[in-house]
Amino acid sequence: MDKFMALRVFARVVEHGGFTAAANRLGQSPSAVTKTIARLEDELEAQLFNRSTRRLRTTDFGQEFYERCVHILADLEDAEAAIKRGSVVPRGCIRAVFPLSFGRVTLAPELPAFFERYPEISLDLHFSDSAVDLIAHGFELAVRTGNITDSRLTTRLLTRGPQVTVAAPRYLERRGEPKTPRDLLKHNCLISRFGPEWSFKGKGGRPFGVRVRGNAAINSGDALREAVVAGTGIAQGTWWLYRKDLERGDVRAILRDYELEGAPVSVLYPPQRHLPMKLRALIDFLVQITRSG
Repeated sequence: MDKFMALRVFARVVEHGGFTAAANRLGQSPSAVTKTIARLEDELEAQLFNRSTRRLRTTDFGQEFYERCVHILADLEDAEAAIKRGSVVPRGCIRAVFPLSFGRVTLAPELPAFFERYPEISLDLHFSDSAVDLIAHGFELAVRTGNITDSRLTTRLLTRGPQVTVAAPRYLERRGEPKTPRDLLKHNCLISRFGPEWSFKGKGGRPFGVRVRGNAAINSGDALREAVVAGTGIAQGTWWLYRKDLERGDVRAILRDYELEGAPVSVLYPPQRHLPMKLRALIDFLVQITRSG
């Protein structure tokens, strides 16, 4: 049995949730994938999956084996790339997950530049604002906003930046510009999924809150941003979400003297003795695009 191919097949079955989906991704027939998994289970003398008519789930042993497979396959892929390309050209597929707004505002516009720089890397991109378990779901890399508490992961800070309060020029022309956070009580403030309690820096750098109100509560960062740009009202959020709009003048930062430091944006990946070249390339690229501008 080709152990390397068997590990690849097993990993794809786990990642795609079934034999047929994995077969389509690998360009094999479902029966060939099924036979490969059966031979692998015979070789290991252990059951890798619990099978039912509706779901396919890894056993405890299968999950542990999958987590090891991810590292083995990454190392083999990187070693193969080093031999074929003299350790010069990063190559291979990266399975990664990003926050929705970060993906749309920061990553997606820069993808042409990434693929031009790294033509032999492909990306399997997923977008979620939930804290996805990288190891359990087979992701090689993630970007996450906020403080990281998962000690199993290696973390690298991408950016912080201020927490900005913004409004479109057309709104400020119509309603006037608030001079202090308390003035927001006279304005239409758009409420995000984080609630109506907005934070500001007070005397001595001590934070304080203002409970704002408005005519719309919007739980999508992208929709909130569009509403602000359209002149609907004032919003508060991370600098990187609005930075392109700030550069173009579509929105203006207000209450600058009261800004607090925003939540950190970090890239996470499972610890590895030798970070694959493809991951190093993507991480360096993310650092570049989040710290510029």
